[in-house]
Amino acid sequence: MIYPDFFDSIKSVKVQDPIADILGAFKNGEYEISYMDVVKSAGHSCPTVAGAYIMTTQAMKVLYPNERVVRGNVDVSFQEDLEDGVAGVVGNVISHITGATDKSGFKGLGGKFARHSLMHFNSDISSSARFTRVDNGKSVDVKYSHNAIAADPKMMPLMQKILSGQATQDEKKSFGELWQDRVKRIFENLDEVVEVIEL
Repeated sequence: MIYPDFFDSIKSVKVQDPIADILGAFKNGEYEISYMDVVKSAGHSCPTVAGAYIMTTQAMKVLYPNERVVRGNVDVSFQEDLEDGVAGVVGNVISHITGATDKSGFKGLGGKFARHSLMHFNSDISSSARFTRVDNGKSVDVKYSHNAIAADPKMMPLMQKILSGQATQDEKKSFGELWQDRVKRIFENLDEVVEVIEL
């Protein structure tokens, strides 16, 4: 499997998953979720997928400063509608990490460990997303924007050639490398793209 080297440099999220523990998937329900994992789930790496991963990991640092993130114990809210823009893509990545879903998720065992109804759209917030621990009610707002990290000017002409079916294999390769270079630069400049506000 060949992929951009920087994927391996991105810190993974350590989680404790009560269902994984009970059902014997992982000892103590402990495992890690990497950027590579969410890229595989999404099928691609882009500023949106990177942003969802960044928002979640930065929020979890505040909500779970000295412990593993507990999957199924995080409620997530978005200002957008599920069908607006990239809200669904962002929601899927965040769901992959936190376990939170709107209506489609795990219904629980004996009334416990449910993960549905932990993700909300059309919420009255002014941030990109709000993350709240279910057990103690602690919340953070996260604002994310990749606009500070400019795309290489060569990307747009290359994209137009690709979409029109006129690009050579070398041009396709070049476009992909430039695209992932921007994603890499987003991860390298977190202070410019993300803000976490404790509520």
